[in-house]
Amino acid sequence: MDAPRLLRRMFDAAVAAADPAGIVPGHLPPRPPGRVVVLGAGKAAAAMAAVVEDAWGGPLEGLVATRYGHAVPTRFVEVVEAGHPVPDAAGARAARRILALAESLGPDDLALCLISGGGSALTTLPAPGITLADTQAVNRQLLACGATIGEMNTVRKHLSAFNGGRLAAACAPARVLTLTISDVPGDDPAVIASGPTVPDPTTLADARAVMATYGLAVPEAVAARLADPAAETPKPGDPAFDRTETRLIATPQRSLEAAAEVARHAGVTPLILSDRMEGEARDIGIAHAGMAWQIVRHGQPVSRPAVLLSGGETTVTLRGEGGRGGRCTEFLLGFALAIEGLGGVHALAGDTDGIDGSEDNAGAWVGPDTLARARAAGIDPAAAQARNDAYGVFAGAETLVMTGPTLTNVNDFRAILVGDPDDAGRGRNRTEGRRPS
Repeated sequence: MDAPRLLRRMFDAAVAAADPAGIVPGHLPPRPPGRVVVLGAGKAAAAMAAVVEDAWGGPLEGLVATRYGHAVPTRFVEVVEAGHPVPDAAGARAARRILALAESLGPDDLALCLISGGGSALTTLPAPGITLADTQAVNRQLLACGATIGEMNTVRKHLSAFNGGRLAAACAPARVLTLTISDVPGDDPAVIASGPTVPDPTTLADARAVMATYGLAVPEAVAARLADPAAETPKPGDPAFDRTETRLIATPQRSLEAAAEVARHAGVTPLILSDRMEGEARDIGIAHAGMAWQIVRHGQPVSRPAVLLSGGETTVTLRGEGGRGGRCTEFLLGFALAIEGLGGVHALAGDTDGIDGSEDNAGAWVGPDTLARARAAGIDPAAAQARNDAYGVFAGAETLVMTGPTLTNVNDFRAILVGDPDDAGRGRNRTEGRRPS
């Protein structure tokens, strides 16, 4: 069995299942009598806008914000690139311009909103009284402290003039149709990109509790905002949402099912553990390793050959300085250290947007000799883990997975392939590729 190749085929299938080209056209409504204005934010927003143009042609107008390096050519809809995961001025300007377009809509118009993961950072328009520097400071702390995506977005929504339903409010009285690609555990539209077009069930008190739980340093203006009852986000039942509809067009579960089908065709039994795993990345890696040991030693809960599949969004608490890596490589290093000495086990973890954290890799893969290869390159994996340098381990072992931006995002993909003990796997050590067609 060529384990690295099979793992990569499963990853590619998961990404392809969320490709905007295959999923957007079937969700487009009949064209309305008035204007059609395309508004959007996220790592898939530009690709989604291009598909809308191909399906509808003109006349169209609009603006979407995406991450640097994730733009694609468009004819009618303007694409703006901005900072992610830490917001920047380009994103704030884009959000302000999107709101201006929304406010120009009338009752016969349609706001087609294209929302995907990453939209929170890409449209960080600070609420009145807060500066961009304030929101950047809060975002950096949230990214480093181990907060879940739901907790992060609870805070972000209450510091934003754009998210937490405020874009929908700006669009009224126009009809609003939101097409959403989910990148969050549970697929809650109020969490995806901080829910710019849906009611926000969280409260200012919830946001304050997140800040207190993680002991974050709160800028004075942020503390004042979170204490002001007038700063509460629009809630369910608000008339701003009377003419809004949200369609979830791609999810982590569907991508895991696509990967499972690849495994079945290869004669490997797939077991989808969950599409919504959360927790510290290295700890989730250790837990997956425990399941691999269970299959090898006891043939439970499935017999070999088998693949364990999971999705969701883990977190990384920064403990050291100078390290590189994202959630997926952090997960894999924890996994690799916990399965060392166990033959026939291979794994791949990658972010389906093609970028693990802020690095240039989608993720990495692990085989029985990966840690030995890293040590031969002069790298101590345990020491690297202590300083959050998982990237360095897999770069040294030459097992990084490089795809470039995939132009979609259904979050983390993890596959643990448990084969025969004497199967060391074959294939290239460094798996590269392009966006699946």
